[in-house]
Amino acid sequence: MRDLLVDLCEDRGLACRAFSSGEEFLGALQDLEPGCVLLDMRLPQLNGLQVQAEMQSRGRAFPVIAITGYADVDMAVDSMRMGAVDFLEKPFDTAVLFEAIGRGLAMLGNPGGGPDAAGNDPGPGGLNR
Repeated sequence: MRDLLVDLCEDRGLACRAFSSGEEFLGALQDLEPGCVLLDMRLPQLNGLQVQAEMQSRGRAFPVIAITGYADVDMAVDSMRMGAVDFLEKPFDTAVLFEAIGRGLAMLGNPGGGPDAAGNDPGPGGLNR
């Protein structure tokens, strides 16, 4: 799924970086350009909510699009309360995904438009997954 998402995003001209785990992503977080994060909620070790919370605690609360293969209302509510742009259940329509990515990227260039939005320049368009 991760490779497919990278291919889809790159086909649309979005710069991407993919990570195999929440720990790997958090290890690189300090050096990442601002971007929209596609975050799987069911990760081994740290789950998506824990990764999202850690991003916020480090002051790197990029716009998040939460993705899951399992409907979980409590998880969706928690993720949205932490500022997720959207919560998508697999399988999802790619048009819906790219609408959410567009909203997330718009937040980066819109001071007050979302977490960590002020002063961030996403450049040509970026995505962290």
